Amino acid sequence: SSGINAEWPLRPGEEPLEPGKYHEHRCNTILGYKAAGEAPYPHKFHVSISLSEFIEKYSALGDGEHSEDVVSVAGRVHSIRESGAKLRFYDLRGEGVKIQVMANASMAEQDFEAIHSRVHRGDVIGCRGVPGKTKKGELSIIPKEVEILTPCLHMLPTLHYGFKDKETRFRQRYLDLIMNEDVRQRFYTRAKVINYVRKFLDSMGFLEVETPMMNMIAGGATAKPFVTHHNDLNMDLFMRVAPELYLKMLVVGGLDRVYEIGKNFRNEGIDMTHNPEFTCMEFYMAYADYNDLMDITEELVSGLAKSITGSYKVEFTPMGAEESVIIDFTPPFRRIKMIPELERITGVKFPPADTFHTEEARQFLDELCAKHEVECSAPRTASRLIDKMVGEMIEVQCMNPTFIIEHPQIMCPLAKYHRSEKGLTERLELFVATKEICNAYTELNDPFVQREQFEKQAVDKAAGDDEAQCIDENYCVSLEYGLPPTGGFGMGIDRLVMFLTNTYNIKEVLLFPAMKPEEAKAEDAKPDES
Repeated sequence: SSGINAEWPLRPGEEPLEPGKYHEHRCNTILGYKAAGEAPYPHKFHVSISLSEFIEKYSALGDGEHSEDVVSVAGRVHSIRESGAKLRFYDLRGEGVKIQVMANASMAEQDFEAIHSRVHRGDVIGCRGVPGKTKKGELSIIPKEVEILTPCLHMLPTLHYGFKDKETRFRQRYLDLIMNEDVRQRFYTRAKVINYVRKFLDSMGFLEVETPMMNMIAGGATAKPFVTHHNDLNMDLFMRVAPELYLKMLVVGGLDRVYEIGKNFRNEGIDMTHNPEFTCMEFYMAYADYNDLMDITEELVSGLAKSITGSYKVEFTPMGAEESVIIDFTPPFRRIKMIPELERITGVKFPPADTFHTEEARQFLDELCAKHEVECSAPRTASRLIDKMVGEMIEVQCMNPTFIIEHPQIMCPLAKYHRSEKGLTERLELFVATKEICNAYTELNDPFVQREQFEKQAVDKAAGDDEAQCIDENYCVSLEYGLPPTGGFGMGIDRLVMFLTNTYNIKEVLLFPAMKPEEAKAEDAKPDES
């Protein structure tokens, strides 16, 4: 090779331009081709073999050996090197692999200089030629013909410096995928996770279903909904916060095992583990209770970790940590009873759980939070106070998969009351690396108690808790037809993928995460003139 910089943004031997000028130069060039009657964006190029198949089929060639086959491949040019006027080398990438194009003027069946002077980094090209290896053993295609299929009008980041700025990567995910192979692999892993979950449930006789995304009532979870408007009906609708109530109505209808994998929408803060829309899997299983659900959860989550990573022990680097930790998904998982654990940590006896709805109990919890410096914004309801204490005292212990079980009834309007502990429910949450990934419970199927629970939630809503649920009359009527004893389960797919791909930011596992508009970002960056 002539030693000319392989990262040169234009052509080897040409002066580099700054990105704005490069773009202008490329646009003018392509428009010039169009004006001359050329078609710089051809409709079709026949690809006879993929790059990965090419590598698999021809890797066995000896150094300096060429095949007799004539094949055609396509991909994106990532680097250009030249050795004199008659020899050009390109790195051609696609499907997560790369091959070399060794363009030799003596093999070309077209004007060598005319075509190769037009190829730039980032262009998508097609090559028809023979597979071979260089004397140094580099697998290559030696083209008879090269065609530019799609020119790249922007300067690609250099391979040396890479494309690392998170903000830009999330906003220009297409460029992130072009430049960063590890990002591409992460989304392959995500697809494998969803595929594993689907196969696991299908093998247990579950039916996959779809339920509405827009609802008259935002039910099924304690969360703040997005509101949209239906013009023809002239009414506001809520984007679903969870598909739970619909799925349980299907169990009433005799579909004993149902599941749905889909988007939920929650109008809440955006942070490292929360995105306004996220992917969730929920299943409902007639004749199962929370003990069955814990066993199924252990089997699903541990099996998934082993299938994806090859081991129950998965390396994970928490945000801000210098060193990674090992998360051990080996079943069985630790189980912590919520109220006894809070009593152990605070060293005080809580009032009976069936009195948690009283003002006296709320006052006790309020003072306990203040004493332990646990912050809780208004409204300081008993449910929210307990939730904040659990977050700061119990969840922080849960690095390996851990079930927190038997929540108070005031926190779970849809869960069935505990069969032996008054005021508690048969509910479990699974935490990994201090974050919740699963929530499940024996379902409340008593229509009388369900109405009472909805009414208590309505009181909280009136007190200013905009996450509390409304009374869903349609759902209550369905329960009157008889919901069999049922276990219900929900799992956040995005967070699970985070742990299995060692990423602490949810934006890394969403192809197009929610971002602030560029203008808002610029406003935030302005100095405060007050």
